[in-house]
Amino acid sequence: MPPFLRWTIALGLVGGAVFWGVTRPDPLPEDALAGLNGDAARGEQVFLAAGCASCHVSAGAEGEEAPVLAGGMRFPSDFGTFIAPNISSDPVYGVGSWSDYDLANAITRGISPEGAHYYPAFPYDAYNKAELGDIVDLIAYMRTLPASEAVSQAHEVGFPFNIRRTLGGWKTLFVTDEWAIDGDLSPEATRGRYLVEALGHCSACHTPRNLLGGPDTAQWLAGAPNPDGKGRVPNITPAVLDWSEADIAEYLSSGFTPEFDTAGGHMVAVVEKFAKLPESDRAAVAAYLKAVPGVK
Repeated sequence: MPPFLRWTIALGLVGGAVFWGVTRPDPLPEDALAGLNGDAARGEQVFLAAGCASCHVSAGAEGEEAPVLAGGMRFPSDFGTFIAPNISSDPVYGVGSWSDYDLANAITRGISPEGAHYYPAFPYDAYNKAELGDIVDLIAYMRTLPASEAVSQAHEVGFPFNIRRTLGGWKTLFVTDEWAIDGDLSPEATRGRYLVEALGHCSACHTPRNLLGGPDTAQWLAGAPNPDGKGRVPNITPAVLDWSEADIAEYLSSGFTPEFDTAGGHMVAVVEKFAKLPESDRAAVAAYLKAVPGVK
């Protein structure tokens, strides 16, 4: 065999091994949930802050007392259209047969029970910062919700983005458990950071993305093009958003801006959920948003 061919094969094998290692799923430790017992009452508060119903309740079913997480909502992007799956308690069509470990792995690591990567349209890159106690509480609450026999639809994603193994590389590049805003924050702003950066995953809409779909953290919460191509998600850093903390908290409660305008688009669902959280949580979000660096 010619030396050139031997080197080509060797480099191909090495490259393949590196690719396989970099893109492999990284699940939670098997004992990660040891000693954690879910509390459904607390889980409802996590559910509201995390906005699960905003994406997974079927279109037209918003506002029901007990949300049915049947999925079906469509999310267009530059990489294709993602369709929220059924995550109801149905054991066949939903996730009712999944263990707490399976669900925690999916929520915080973006990995299916079969070991496949989930697309980051599911904001596990934010939920990975949540406390596992909160995740177990969330799971306990989700198990109390109605089942649905709706069949989950396949995402409309073409080559090469339909090769899920490559998402392991995306995670290596862009998923971190570090806070975007670190430093000396007040206890109130620290709680707000947890709600904004982890549970609320506000950056999923309010932070621009690079060509690979990774968040541009240099422009944290500085606004981004609306994925559906209509308008722009606003900049909510202090450089542009000049509302007071009281104004922000009021907006998250009533949906009214200081200019007497009202929330629109996906923010309607966000406000609906945050209005049910304790007043202290809305004040905490406001304190955090006033503490982030301003970006023009």
